[in-house]
Amino acid sequence: MLHPIESSATAAARRPAAQPDADDSPWHTSAACRSDEAGLFFAPSKEPTAARLSREEHAKRVCARCPVLLDCREHALAQPEPYGVWGGLTAAERRVVLTRRRRRDAEIRVPARIAG
Repeated sequence: MLHPIESSATAAARRPAAQPDADDSPWHTSAACRSDEAGLFFAPSKEPTAARLSREEHAKRVCARCPVLLDCREHALAQPEPYGVWGGLTAAERRVVLTRRRRRDAEIRVPARIAG
């Protein structure tokens, strides 16, 4: 499984947190999750619900102390990342945020068309 701040290309050549990849953007190098196990942020197959909820809460606690939480969240929303905890949000929570943003954007555009 990929770590929240890694692409498939960097996952193959994972380096210790003290030596970030040269192509990492600044927020990647400051992420609190760089030193945590990737399994904390991604569900193993057939994970029981109680275990998933506990793991996600632990991952969110790591995110809560992260200095780049908002950058990570926006990255996950822009991609959009379909799995894992990113920026303190689960995949389901990110889908809700994206749906709300689409609705808000649609509501903003409709009055502009009527007025124009």
